Amino acid sequence: MRTDLGWRRFYAAGWLATAGVATVTFVLWRAHVREVEQRAEEAERTRDEVARRRAVEERLRIARELHDSLTHSISVINVQVGVAAHLARKQGEEPAAALLAIQEASTDAARELRSTLGTLRRDDDDGGAGLDRLPALVDRARSSGLPITVTVEGTPRPLPPDVEQTAYRVVQEALTNVGRHAGGATARVWLRYGAGLLKVQVDDDGSAPRQEPVPGHGLTGMRERVAALGGNLRAGPGPTVGFSVVAELPTGAAGGAPAKGRP
Repeated sequence: MRTDLGWRRFYAAGWLATAGVATVTFVLWRAHVREVEQRAEEAERTRDEVARRRAVEERLRIARELHDSLTHSISVINVQVGVAAHLARKQGEEPAAALLAIQEASTDAARELRSTLGTLRRDDDDGGAGLDRLPALVDRARSSGLPITVTVEGTPRPLPPDVEQTAYRVVQEALTNVGRHAGGATARVWLRYGAGLLKVQVDDDGSAPRQEPVPGHGLTGMRERVAALGGNLRAGPGPTVGFSVVAELPTGAAGGAPAKGRP
């Protein structure tokens, strides 16, 4: 009996020792896991901070490049056109409509470039062009000799700034392409306000080739802008003639108060 009792006590002590070692091992393992997780989180935070810092540095570099290259050129164009218009008025002549259109376009381009540079130098993006500037864009295109009709369907309402800016840029790029590649054509602009969706369409009746276009910087930029909002953009030959650009932009809201100053 004494021998059996001794063995039982020995086994009990062994189990207690094993349990103690297992407990200590588990505690040490948990401490090691927590330390590894903390190191991983710290490394991730450091990596994110480095990425953000590099992104800021790249944005500042782009801003400097744009300022040094484009701002000076646009300013020179604006000054020269202004001088030409002044000399025409001084001689008792009315400046040509194309000259005034160039002056207005260069002034608008300089303003937009300053807004873009300001956006690049800060984290938020509350600037830029919206649909409230669409009438001025259309008037400027008309003054350059491009006939345009604008049709608004649905009830205009305030939209998120990024949606309005993208819609404006799509129309701007599409009209620029019409004037550049479809001389003598007529452009038609549609804005369709739907439930949670804004559809922007720009058509022309020019003699565009009946084949898919080779994507350039303008078309690629439009696709990237629309895709960033989760929308869809189609650009190609029209059903019968000309060229058509259609952008569907999610607005994130099915209703809203009527917007002011819309075309």
